Amino acid sequence: MRKTLTLIAALAAGSAVAQQAADAVQPEATTTGGFAAMSRQVAVALKAKDDGLPVTGQTWMVAAANPHAVQAGADVLAAGGTAADALVAVQAVLGLVEPQSSGLGGGAFLVWYDADSDALTTLGGRETAPLAATPTRFQDANGEPLKFYDAVVGGLSVGVPGTPALLATAQAKWGTGDWADLLQPAIALAQGGFDVSPRLAGLVAADADRLAQFETTASYFLPDGQPVQAGQRLTNVAYADTLLALAADPDAFYTGAIAQDIVDTVNAAVPSGGLLTTLDFSLYTTRERAAVCAPFQDHEVCGMGPPSSGALTVGQILGMLDHYDLAALGPADPQAWRLIGDASRLAFADRGRYMADSDFVPMPTKGLVDPAYLAERAKLLAGDDALPEVSPGNPEWDHAMIWADDESIELPSTSHISIVDSFGNVASMTTTIENGFGSRLMVRGFLLNNELTDFSFRTHSDGVPIANRLEPGKRPRSSMAPTIVMKDGAPVLAIGSPGGSRIIGYVAQAIIAHLAWGMDVQQAVAMPHAVNRFGAYDLEADTTAAELQGPLGEMGFDVGTRELNSGLHAIAIGDGLTGGADPRREGIALGD
Repeated sequence: MRKTLTLIAALAAGSAVAQQAADAVQPEATTTGGFAAMSRQVAVALKAKDDGLPVTGQTWMVAAANPHAVQAGADVLAAGGTAADALVAVQAVLGLVEPQSSGLGGGAFLVWYDADSDALTTLGGRETAPLAATPTRFQDANGEPLKFYDAVVGGLSVGVPGTPALLATAQAKWGTGDWADLLQPAIALAQGGFDVSPRLAGLVAADADRLAQFETTASYFLPDGQPVQAGQRLTNVAYADTLLALAADPDAFYTGAIAQDIVDTVNAAVPSGGLLTTLDFSLYTTRERAAVCAPFQDHEVCGMGPPSSGALTVGQILGMLDHYDLAALGPADPQAWRLIGDASRLAFADRGRYMADSDFVPMPTKGLVDPAYLAERAKLLAGDDALPEVSPGNPEWDHAMIWADDESIELPSTSHISIVDSFGNVASMTTTIENGFGSRLMVRGFLLNNELTDFSFRTHSDGVPIANRLEPGKRPRSSMAPTIVMKDGAPVLAIGSPGGSRIIGYVAQAIIAHLAWGMDVQQAVAMPHAVNRFGAYDLEADTTAAELQGPLGEMGFDVGTRELNSGLHAIAIGDGLTGGADPRREGIALGD
């Protein structure tokens, strides 16, 4: 490996990120085309991202995956709204202009720092399984797991959406604006129309065969039988009408006509209908839980607990690495990546064994991030070569339980929003409908999730139950990792990413880059990726990360290159605010 290689220098030189047409497995293509004419503020933000520079501000900031959505949030913040108010506006617009990734038909996790109480908390809006669901739902007549897309497409995979309830709960707790007013930007855009971005057009074209299976979905994304084109004006009156109903009553999503239409659409889907009922909707609630935190570089890295595996797995990775001097090694040293890769493998081994919905299965949540446990696991990283094999550890439990390793599949999609308001509140929310375009079922102008495929398709392994198996009313495990990093009791960084189970690696790497390697937030989110989850090391193709292939291979890793399309959005809080938006997506940061 060349001694001169530095990933920071590669950032400054504008190292290329692969921009190939997305397929259904990598549904998030890169483009920022078509937005520069929106406003001078947006044009400046796009130019800053192209130049590899963070956006700066003193009072408030928002970073998210589409300029229309960011502008809606920025307008709320500029008018004196809170981060919770802005979240509503941002998510409502994202569900219109980036429908393949998130929306009313999906779920979300929110990490919230409240400036008034100086407290950190989390809200879970994860989807729930129907009460009529059974653990063998994703198995064939012989008890074998279904093929992934046979389970995804149609009603079989749809859980009760949680995003509308989370937004209403967060805004009621921490918002000051009028709920109905916060939905108006999305309503106006849906009624008046928006220009289809090159990214959305490319994703529709790549998934056209699946989108064509359902009449309502096809009529929107494939008018006259052809995929929507970049620059085409697209209106969504049905979505506007749904938002108008929610503006009048935030509970309308879970009662009456909207819930009934979702139930009817899901259960009538051919060839795979669902099992949802209006009772499932009426029983849905968000969950407020304590944040899960782990130490790193004299900071506390905090995020979502179960059913998300995000904070626990990110926390384990960073907690183990905190026993090694990553700052001294630097981002160009293959030994740094050996440590990161094997720490990730060890954390993912624990994730596969123990992590699931703790409302349904006992979990060693405290034990998994206990400093003494992480110190013991960190000792396994001593040496010079890749670990020949990894296995789950034995964290301290409140009581004993034996689980088999999980076999669930998570493919990349999703979206992330980071917001800081003028009052000092901080929001970090990751939001999803799971796979790109979710179940491909569309109702009342929005797509429905396929979130139930985040459960393990198998229920047992060698007679031992799998913690993340499907159960009635249960919430599937997630890798979403919305994060707020704290220093001396105050927030210093809000960050998160889409990307399936690679979310964990993307977020951990960006935090390392910022805290240990001194990169600003734009450099940290743009940095070429190297991700290891289950043994194979994925290096981002056509970037300087690919130059690690030889050194890591010599250490004993199975190494390959591929597109790694994260969507990191971060805000650093210190002497003012600095925001970064992932160049692999079309998002921006705006601040004042």
